[in-house]
Amino acid sequence: MKCRLCGSGDLPLILDLGTAPPSNAFLTPMMLRRPEKYFPLRVRVCQSCWLVQAEAYSRAAELFNEEYAYFSSFSTAWLAHAEAYSHEVISRLSLNASSHVIEVAANDGYLLQYFKAAGIPSLGIEPTASTAGAARQRGIEIVQDFLTVSLAQQLVADGRSADLVVANNVLAHVPDLLDFVDACRILLKPHGVLTCEFPHLMNLVEQNQFDTVYHEHFYYLSLQIVVDLFEKCGLHVSDAEELGTHGGSLRVWAIPSRCVRRATQPAVDSLLRRERDAGLQSLQYYSQMQSRAESTKQQLLEYLLAAVREGRRVCGYGAAAKANTLLNFAGIKPDLLSVVADQSPHKIGKHLPGSRIPIVPPAALVDRQPSAIMIFPWNLRFEIISQLRRMPIDSREYITCIPSLTIAQI
Repeated sequence: MKCRLCGSGDLPLILDLGTAPPSNAFLTPMMLRRPEKYFPLRVRVCQSCWLVQAEAYSRAAELFNEEYAYFSSFSTAWLAHAEAYSHEVISRLSLNASSHVIEVAANDGYLLQYFKAAGIPSLGIEPTASTAGAARQRGIEIVQDFLTVSLAQQLVADGRSADLVVANNVLAHVPDLLDFVDACRILLKPHGVLTCEFPHLMNLVEQNQFDTVYHEHFYYLSLQIVVDLFEKCGLHVSDAEELGTHGGSLRVWAIPSRCVRRATQPAVDSLLRRERDAGLQSLQYYSQMQSRAESTKQQLLEYLLAAVREGRRVCGYGAAAKANTLLNFAGIKPDLLSVVADQSPHKIGKHLPGSRIPIVPPAALVDRQPSAIMIFPWNLRFEIISQLRRMPIDSREYITCIPSLTIAQI
């Protein structure tokens, strides 16, 4: 394997989670009769440019297909985050009815609906048919495709250059980073702005967030990598913010390198210094990832095995990609965790990939009255616990597994 950014062949292995099917490849009852495709789930770091990257065994088109089941709008916390961002950026950039916004990986229109409500023309680029269809139902214009330099050039030729390009939680998902970022630059007007959000690598390592490793994520990004990448593609990172989303993310603001407004906010240098001081560009920094992941797996198995022996019923909540990484790494099946509840109608009635645990609506937990509920989207635990406490469920024991097994009595 060679580094996808610099071409180096010096990529030591830092995390091996075994094999698993794609984390969003949920199974219908008919699909339970067929074998599943399993791929290795391994992460390496390049000792030349320090890009942390997964070994690639599947193509993006296989992962983001018509069955893709991640819909952003089913989290109220994420919707609130998107709405707050829309208000901030409209004010900061003075966007109005003569402006144009393009969102890459627009999903189900979770964000562009707020620009539409503000009367700002917008366009979404989204490759998956399921989420693109949901966005169109909101009245949002969608180009159903992957963003490439070729597509960007076509849109610009059609007069669709943007004052703002938004790319939230997509940088990690694209095999060809250089082509993708170059396409984002091409979409920008001369004084346009690109904002990107992505989970911060420091949080993955330091908070043992190994369950955010799955096949849809080709990369795990630091600010330094993004600054270097953007400079290669003619973009200047002018500002950076730390966010609480997805267990700790960064939002970067970038402008064309030739833009006269090249001022860099102090937050950029401050964050880059913190990354250097933490040692992100050293192999030692990643040395404990494997043992910490294995410790969490063992804690989870010990808890579930003890629950079975004691006759206690444990159910899961949140059929997220995080759940699938964790459950498949631990080898957990329905004998240890009978069901996982989820709000999304696109998942209910299906089964988790690999573990084949049934997905049920939250109301099903009332009938089952579990002794404990394991919350897999730990980044949304407060939102989820608030929802569960309003339901007539006797259990008040909630478990999360990241950074280690934690039991909350509420």
